[in-house]
Amino acid sequence: MDLQQYIRAIPDFPKPGILFRDINPLLKTPAAMAEAMRQLGIICEALKPDLIVGIESRGFIVGAPLAHQQGLGFIPVRKPGKLPGEVVGIDYSLEYGQDRLEIQADALKDAPSVMVVDDLLATGGTAAATGGLIAQAGGRLVGYAFLIELEGLGGRQALAKDVPAHALLSYS
Repeated sequence: MDLQQYIRAIPDFPKPGILFRDINPLLKTPAAMAEAMRQLGIICEALKPDLIVGIESRGFIVGAPLAHQQGLGFIPVRKPGKLPGEVVGIDYSLEYGQDRLEIQADALKDAPSVMVVDDLLATGGTAAATGGLIAQAGGRLVGYAFLIELEGLGGRQALAKDVPAHALLSYS
């Protein structure tokens, strides 16, 4: 199945000059979503993580069903103030400012191996920050998996060179 036919290109969203890659057609088509989960499952089986970490918020949509399918636990990485209890956080730079991600402080106790899942790899800042957060919280990052990579934005260069990164689809 060609998953690209289930990704809609929306010009000038969220602002002029941006070509947004919309995954909603894939999400609403059971066969396409099943195929995406099958392909991500192959990546997961090769990397052998103990847990799946999903980045807020579309990483939850992809990561939680993948974790369920693989019989693994799922850990959310969230924006500040969204998680109960003690958290570990990391501040990182965006194109126009700063942001922060958090994970529950005990989520990665006992140093589990972790695969990060998100819908999109663009500039790589959020994914790289998540990798740093995993290390800070005690986990071992074994790889990244994305539905889509926007190759022209150079996101892979922001990620650790020794950590595998996979994308099901890529656009220049």
